[in-house]
Amino acid sequence: MRALVVGSGFLGAAVGARLRALDVEPVVASRHPPGTTTSSGLPWRELDVRDPAACREVVAGTDALVVVHGPSDITWCERNPVDTAAAHAGGAANIAAAADGRPVLLISTDNVFDGTRPSSAETDEVSPANAYGRAKLVAERTLLDTGSALALRVSLVYGWEPDGIRPNFFTTCVRSLRDGSGVDVPDDHWNTPVLVDDVAAWTVALLLAGRTGLLHLGGPERLTRYAWARRIASAVGADPALVRSQPRAEGHYASRPVNACLHSTRAHDLPELSALAPMGVDAGAVALTENDVVEDR
Repeated sequence: MRALVVGSGFLGAAVGARLRALDVEPVVASRHPPGTTTSSGLPWRELDVRDPAACREVVAGTDALVVVHGPSDITWCERNPVDTAAAHAGGAANIAAAADGRPVLLISTDNVFDGTRPSSAETDEVSPANAYGRAKLVAERTLLDTGSALALRVSLVYGWEPDGIRPNFFTTCVRSLRDGSGVDVPDDHWNTPVLVDDVAAWTVALLLAGRTGLLHLGGPERLTRYAWARRIASAVGADPALVRSQPRAEGHYASRPVNACLHSTRAHDLPELSALAPMGVDAGAVALTENDVVEDR
């Protein structure tokens, strides 16, 4: 089996590595070559999803697709809604046409909800919080209309991301805590963080099982970024006082929903997920630090 991962960043590379570990031949595709640490030697193809001909060419010869491309910087997307829609909504239309019935798994987002509920399930009504959520929702519907796709909405993904252009929250916190500069994070912005390895494991299991439809993946804990950052500090032996509280509206989280949290009412019915319960944030930090994944770079 040959699987194409559209997106070669932090999560795309983790999905590619998981596929390879299960004897599936992965190919990652993106507009620009991945970083050496991120790619881990995965085969790469150049692809701009806004180009229908390029999508047909790269998809040809593959058996299944995972779609996890950017842009995903929500602040940038809010300032550039046309470009965001072209990449996500337009890209999904091109991928759907090129896939021609092949299984597709789209990684989507909690930003398709407005955050008025403490946490959202698959059956809850969508109401996108921002330009990123609107573009992703169109992408979901375009691919789900093919009848051979699954949209996996994931909550805040974290892990160690040493060479990312915009490292995830965990990596940013660890670096700022270790160098003593500290972090300013909101105590009024809630998430259900999920470890990147858990997202990759779910993604590949669902793809290989041929699942379609809609599914949510959030971590088992609902907590504010402030509370989470203090627990990260404890995990890496830093002073929790280096974590400073900042209202969500005053920082770059202003365009995020207050409750960016997900839970699933469907996952427990899927046997391929029975042994893949997501880790809590403390167990995730231990897994990253004890296995020497977190390093100074």
